[in-house]
Amino acid sequence: MDISIVIPLYNEQESLSPLIKAITQALSHTGQSYEVIFVDDGSTDDSFNEIKKLHNTYGSIVKAYRFSRNYGKSAALSAGIQFARGEYIITMDGDLQDDPEAIPDMITKLESGWDLVSGWKKVRHDPISKTMPSKVWNSMTSLVSGIKLHDFNCGFKAYKSDAAKSLRIYGERHRYLPALAFWDGYAVTEIPVPHHPRKFGKSKFGAGRMFNGLMDMITLLFLRRYLTKPLHFFGLIGLLFMLAGLSVIGYFGIEWIITQQMRIRPLMILSLGSMIMGIQIFSIGLVGEMITHSQETGNGFSIRERLGEEVQNS
Repeated sequence: MDISIVIPLYNEQESLSPLIKAITQALSHTGQSYEVIFVDDGSTDDSFNEIKKLHNTYGSIVKAYRFSRNYGKSAALSAGIQFARGEYIITMDGDLQDDPEAIPDMITKLESGWDLVSGWKKVRHDPISKTMPSKVWNSMTSLVSGIKLHDFNCGFKAYKSDAAKSLRIYGERHRYLPALAFWDGYAVTEIPVPHHPRKFGKSKFGAGRMFNGLMDMITLLFLRRYLTKPLHFFGLIGLLFMLAGLSVIGYFGIEWIITQQMRIRPLMILSLGSMIMGIQIFSIGLVGEMITHSQETGNGFSIRERLGEEVQNS
């Protein structure tokens, strides 16, 4: 199988038939084999029955998986990528806003050496209530991730299979897949892709996604830097609190030695509280190290290629 197209969807009944037609038209002249994997994320409309009709029409090209309830886009992407058999994996939304005509260009980019090609909706047909927060969020993500992309959250992406399957996608991580791949050492780039206005249904993302995205960014940064060394984070904060409290206590101790008078001041009580808090935070780091050590099952690295195992195993 050359290409696997993974489409997570939620209540997109009207869009599915035009979408599969556009995909077959875009790939019919390439000569490459392909499969289309629909992942129904617990739709409450007739989406899955529509997929059954498409399967009867297009045969084994169309595959589908239906969740028992709505688990979210990350879970749907993870499932689709897990079941994908193609050398290249394309992910795209099921709302007809992504144009399959861009798929051959994305595959060409992968064949030139890139591991992940992210779509960039350069001309975007969305209301300003979505485009302006998206620009701010993309700028922040570029800054903290270390990779410059215009559109991290575009669902239209192309991966080499090993790059896609190496990503741990859960929670709301689908927003940060280019950053996660880049942090793992994969080559990431982007190309402009066509973007169309939504024809059917309505957007599934509410106003709270900006806040959720910020929280996810903080979580990923923390996990990336301190997942296997929590004491480096909590230990530093704890030591700062302890040193601050100890410095103030030391000052009052010197004053007591010189004046032979001990005066209980609010600052002294605060310094004691600072020391106690510092010890507690430091202890959290130690406990985290113990948990990390007890649960460590691997070596903390990802092997991208293997060479010589055939000779060794024979």
